[in-house]
Amino acid sequence: MAEFTDILPIDARAYLVGGAVRDELLGLKVTEHDWVVVGSTPQAMLKSGFKQVGASFPVFLHPRDGEEYALARTEKKQGHGYHGFNVDFHPGVTLEQDLERRDLTINAIARDSQGELVDPYGGQRDLQKKVLRHVSNAFVEDPLRVLRVARFAARFAHLGFQVHESTLDLMREITRSGELQHLAAERIWREIERAMLAKSPAVFISVLRDCGALQVLLPEVDALFGVPQPEKYHPEIDTGIHLLMALDQAALLSNCSADVVFAVLLHDLGKGITDHSKLPSHVGHEAAGVPLVDAVCKRFRVPGAVHDLARKVCARHLDCHRILEARPITVMRLLERLDVFRNPDLLAEFLLACEADYRGREGLQDRPYPQRRYLTHAFGVAAAIQARNLDLVGISGPEVGERLREARIQAISKLAVIT
Repeated sequence: MAEFTDILPIDARAYLVGGAVRDELLGLKVTEHDWVVVGSTPQAMLKSGFKQVGASFPVFLHPRDGEEYALARTEKKQGHGYHGFNVDFHPGVTLEQDLERRDLTINAIARDSQGELVDPYGGQRDLQKKVLRHVSNAFVEDPLRVLRVARFAARFAHLGFQVHESTLDLMREITRSGELQHLAAERIWREIERAMLAKSPAVFISVLRDCGALQVLLPEVDALFGVPQPEKYHPEIDTGIHLLMALDQAALLSNCSADVVFAVLLHDLGKGITDHSKLPSHVGHEAAGVPLVDAVCKRFRVPGAVHDLARKVCARHLDCHRILEARPITVMRLLERLDVFRNPDLLAEFLLACEADYRGREGLQDRPYPQRRYLTHAFGVAAAIQARNLDLVGISGPEVGERLREARIQAISKLAVIT
């Protein structure tokens, strides 16, 4: 460990903190190291060769390995949002004071240069008890912690971790305070995206719902809970329960692809606005959900490719479920609407999201989904046919495209006979 701290200013001490210590204690792979430096100043760090980054408070990059070293600091809430903090990073700030400002006890453990743990707030105890517990009541000063705790709950659910009830109470307090509305869209999206990478993304949604934050941040998703579906197709009946099951199926099938899981999160939004007189049927919910998908993605400034996938999964997932009974021309039409001839990588993600929806039903999690294999093959044989492979003597203009389309439909037709 000394090799990372050998250029520190005189009298400064560096401690490994946060996720690196936590994950090491859990026996998980450590992918990055964050350090806290006690007893130094920005000027001394720069003089020692560190490179400063960040404007809100001094963070420095080690000149050899590029790892982040932050000066120990305290934070005091003085306004709304991410910038509403008074930050103090003078050399007298202690390690314990720096750790006290952190969100969870399991993230407030440090390791010194001799390898000894510094754990003033019981993080090791909570790791053993598998509890996500706040460090102090200052937890309520940063509303983003509602999302962070829900994300950690999703990430560590497979290890048996749960949010402590006292921490849930503080999350409810934050929600009631209205502070969630002051969070920047980019920060909310970053937490949602990272939660979609978890093994149990359904837990993220459940925790947000338990503390009331889901209704504030994602009311379109919250509206799905308690909405009935036909028991013939959905033995679990409740649309919200189906969504939770589909989310975890998406994580399993896609190896935790954030884009696929997010698309599944939004795939049934139209069911939340079905006229009550028509329940439990949801005819047309796919088209009805698309404007809601657009609204969510606009609200959180979701990247275009992620938005596009979510939109197409919402609009076309039932078409995919029914594809084995479709005529070749209908299969071709779906491929065209997905625009996979120009963006072939989208098809695999679309099919994984549809399969997650199909399997995310009580007692039906292990049923096969031959639609994915069939549509993959149909696209393969269709895409293999190019205009240059056809006899186009005397043909030009739009007729070339029509001839190409006919040839691709014919190829799909042969595949359908074989299947």
